[in-house]
Amino acid sequence: MERVHSLIADERDVRLDKYICQKRPELSRAQVQKLIRQGYVTVNTRVTKAGFKLRPGDRVNIIIHATPSPLAPETMPLDIVYEDDDILVINKPAGLTVHPAPGHYSHTLANAILSYLPNLPDADDQMRPGIVHRLDKGTSGLMVIAKNSVAHTNLMSQFKARTVVKAYQVLVKGRLTPDSGLIEAPIGRDPRNRKRMAVVTVGREAHTDYQVIRYIDHYTLLEVRPETGRTHQIRVHLSAIGYPVVGDATYGMKSTSLSRQFIHASRLGFRLPSTGEYMEFKSELPPDLEQALRDIA
Repeated sequence: MERVHSLIADERDVRLDKYICQKRPELSRAQVQKLIRQGYVTVNTRVTKAGFKLRPGDRVNIIIHATPSPLAPETMPLDIVYEDDDILVINKPAGLTVHPAPGHYSHTLANAILSYLPNLPDADDQMRPGIVHRLDKGTSGLMVIAKNSVAHTNLMSQFKARTVVKAYQVLVKGRLTPDSGLIEAPIGRDPRNRKRMAVVTVGREAHTDYQVIRYIDHYTLLEVRPETGRTHQIRVHLSAIGYPVVGDATYGMKSTSLSRQFIHASRLGFRLPSTGEYMEFKSELPPDLEQALRDIA
């Protein structure tokens, strides 16, 4: 459930984040800045940045989601690829949400992790125990889960330093040329639809590297490596250059033979928190994606 708070600016040249903190003291500066980054704050219906200078009469809308109930453990199968004292590497199936979100507080990967690892120490975010990165609900493939706070901090540092190898197999409509390249375009909330992301000038920097695996008729199978981790980055970037992801009803093109987007996290590489040894894990395409390739061949 969400609530919308509206403010009418009565000061000139005050920063947006500072103004909201003044008017809504129950929100910390960090919380306000996070809401702005995620597109839940608009000024005169437009998404903007925390440092935006307000003018008298500007209408500020803030969307705040109600605090959910504590996360409950749920027993469900986990496809474990690797496990040691510090981490789990799992194959997430398509259709499973990684962590609770508004309107979806149960039957998530976070619930399953809490059941499998009931003694996880408290994390900064109790709704995301052990989770250091995420995949979209409709994306399948490899994820790493931290089993303790030391491993969590170590993995978060690796993701922040962009030293983690994340590679996805993606099928797009059209024959993408050249056969390798880098897409660089900022991504933020779509000002016309806050539930979508888009390439926008006020967005956060985003870089996506791609390499053609093979052409199949009027389609291209790619290996895609996002260098940044923006929401829906692969889908938004490929759609923006005119090569929509097959099966993606939001940004791409619907498929008669596929009920979800053709994106699979096929490679994941990082240094083990315990030893510093680099390890890389691989995951084959699941049956529904293999069938989709046969259907277009």
